[in-house]
Amino acid sequence: MNRIELVRQQVDEILLSMLDTEERRCAYVHLYGVAQVCALLAKKREENTEMAVIAGMLHDIYSYAKMDSTDHAHKGAVMAREILENLKIFSEEEIENICTAIYRHSDKAITHAALDEILKDADVLQHVMYNPLFEVKQTEQARYEKLASELRI
Repeated sequence: MNRIELVRQQVDEILLSMLDTEERRCAYVHLYGVAQVCALLAKKREENTEMAVIAGMLHDIYSYAKMDSTDHAHKGAVMAREILENLKIFSEEEIENICTAIYRHSDKAITHAALDEILKDADVLQHVMYNPLFEVKQTEQARYEKLASELRI
């Protein structure tokens, strides 16, 4: 089994323990959706697809595991580190890169490293594509416009 599937098992275990079925549905749609968009953007930008997908799957895991979005990016990076370290299949550098992207993913107005930007863009695109009839969040508008131009959508 590859590392993406091993992380997916961990994510599924956390999500399946959620009691609220509507929140569980939202968690699956968002985490898997962001992971898929991460794969697309990583391929397009010639970055590490595996790391991008894993960051996408774990980026909001704290919010769903604890049903608390307060400071979720920073707390989520800690939780993701725990998951990745416990699997014992990632180098410290890989863990650091994934967790840094998760830590920074809410900072949409700031430009960071390539993996961080893939995760931020994937998060925004999943929010927009979940229901294209909803207005784009003000905090995500500039990033979405830049991304839409890049992807020609």
